[in-house]
Amino acid sequence: MAQTPYLSVVCPCFNEEQVLNEFYRRTKSACEATARTYEIVLVNDGSKDATGRLMDDLARRDKHVVAIHLSRNHGQQLALTAGLSLCRGENIFVIDADLQDPPELLAPFLRQREAGADVVYGQRRRRAGETWFKRITAYSFYRFLNAFTDVSIPRDTGDFRLMSRRVVDHLLTMPEKNRFVRGMVSWVGFKQEPFLYDRDPRLAGESKYPFRRMISLATDAITSFSVKPLKISYYFALLFGVLAFISTIFAGFLWVTGSSITTVAVILAILCLFNSLQMGVIAIQGEYLGRLYEEGKNRPLFIVERTVNIDAKSIDISLERQAA
Repeated sequence: MAQTPYLSVVCPCFNEEQVLNEFYRRTKSACEATARTYEIVLVNDGSKDATGRLMDDLARRDKHVVAIHLSRNHGQQLALTAGLSLCRGENIFVIDADLQDPPELLAPFLRQREAGADVVYGQRRRRAGETWFKRITAYSFYRFLNAFTDVSIPRDTGDFRLMSRRVVDHLLTMPEKNRFVRGMVSWVGFKQEPFLYDRDPRLAGESKYPFRRMISLATDAITSFSVKPLKISYYFALLFGVLAFISTIFAGFLWVTGSSITTVAVILAILCLFNSLQMGVIAIQGEYLGRLYEEGKNRPLFIVERTVNIDAKSIDISLERQAA
């Protein structure tokens, strides 16, 4: 039986051919500097470039590398879940391939983890190489998220973190398909501590989280951890009750003074605003209903096409976790 590694590095990859070799070199060096047994788990999330071939080459040259190929693009959060499901380490280090989060921080993360923390999460002090628009939207994302969710999610963090095996095992019992992993880790609890660091510019390629993807991620996060948006309809009902009362008084006044055309304009404006907000409330309710529909189908979270340096038994275990 293969020895259980002390450390698993889990990295979801989508079109990362420009950075993968350098990521491997720096990550391998960081792992070996800890003098612990380790594995580097690379998850190919349906890449269209040479990422899959490079992963296989690395895995064939180095038995520490595990290559997992998903059947299609499932999205970064599900690709990460696949890596967490199949990794074998007692400590799990989650990192992206773009090298914005330095692999060299593994050693101080481990020291903090071994001092008693179950989760050590990277918290950004500075975000180098990002546009003002990206910084503003990222800043707004975390503040908006904490205003609408019932779980306290640390600000200015990503999935860059080190977790104990017991945290990951609890995380894998959570079956939802629209996943926001950093929020799920916060929900699990245990002792979680920040590690402040300066984020580097992306080594090459393009961000996998443009504004549209950030909106989608925020929607997943809010609908996964809060029902507060559903309560907006109560506030709208109160607001429009007051507006209806005021507009009735105002329309009556304008009628008495003979300003009938202005009355019609005011009523039309209020009706348009009311209908717009009403559609917004229905859209929010539809978002929750759609997620119930997705969960009710009970499909597997991900499908593994093939692997290198991991046996079929591990895959069977991961599928059992998904079905549980």
